[in-house]
Amino acid sequence: MRTLTYFVATTLDGFIAGTDGTDPTGSIFTPTQDYLDHMIAHYPETLPVAARQALGVTAPRTRFDTILEGRRSYQLGLDAGVTNAYPHLRHLVFSRTLDQSPDPAVELVAGDPLEKVRQLKAEDGGSIWLVGGAELAGALYEEIDELILKVNPVTLGSGIPLFAGKIDSGLRRFTLIESTVLISGAAFLTYRQELPW
Repeated sequence: MRTLTYFVATTLDGFIAGTDGTDPTGSIFTPTQDYLDHMIAHYPETLPVAARQALGVTAPRTRFDTILEGRRSYQLGLDAGVTNAYPHLRHLVFSRTLDQSPDPAVELVAGDPLEKVRQLKAEDGGSIWLVGGAELAGALYEEIDELILKVNPVTLGSGIPLFAGKIDSGLRRFTLIESTVLISGAAFLTYRQELPW
């Protein structure tokens, strides 16, 4: 069965963006060379197509073949004129407001996110990447098998948390299975859900 991984950048105090919801890359999260090198070596498919082209990344995927994105996260790309930042992955956007996809390769999902993810997990394929946002992560909370947190050495004090919206599954425990701390101070922490007793 496929796994759902929430792979996301966060601050030390657990925020994935500021309160205004704008793209935090470059303002809150500033990728350093060692950060980019780590991403290229271990998660090349998570780089948007423009970054892959600019950095000369041609590496095949290492783990993910599907990306899930909430409407607000997807809007950040649309505002920049990008209808599909990940054409090298199967791209699903969860939205109840979009009635037509701006890109033929981007699948819109208007129904229940949990039902769709359970369907995706039952299919053959690689891991599923939940890129964000917080509301979609909250809705999919009980189906998240793994967290890969790109912890940046900054704090915000307030902002958009890792999880928001519908979270009714209660306490869940995760085990740290891998950690990499870069010279620049960023840390990549991989947690896997503990199985129930």
